[in-house]
Amino acid sequence: MTITTSNGVSGHYQPSERAALTAAACLFHGFSDRSRLVIVQHLTLGEHRVVDLTGHLGLAQSTVSKHLACLLDCGIVTVRSQGRASVYALAHPQSTMALLAAAEQLLAATGDAVSLCPRFGERAST
Repeated sequence: MTITTSNGVSGHYQPSERAALTAAACLFHGFSDRSRLVIVQHLTLGEHRVVDLTGHLGLAQSTVSKHLACLLDCGIVTVRSQGRASVYALAHPQSTMALLAAAEQLLAATGDAVSLCPRFGERAST
């Protein structure tokens, strides 16, 4: 994904550029929560019901359902009915796995910088 400005000046964006940045921010927000990220990583293994995810991940059913709703709204996962259960899967598995792999590469390149970030790192006040 490349987002460029038409005038080359940072902070002055055309409406289409602003829309692209907003879409990118929304996409990354879908991955910004630790629980959502672990759910996405688990769905790379294949489709799962909520009860499967709660069992595998040790999260409460309400937590899993809330995060799946966010991921569904963001277009990251899909859902289908199977009897009385809902089965979730990645909407774009190859693209999602490529994004996760790129994130791992960037994390490796930055070392501990992200974890030590005073705003978003492990010690950031929430």
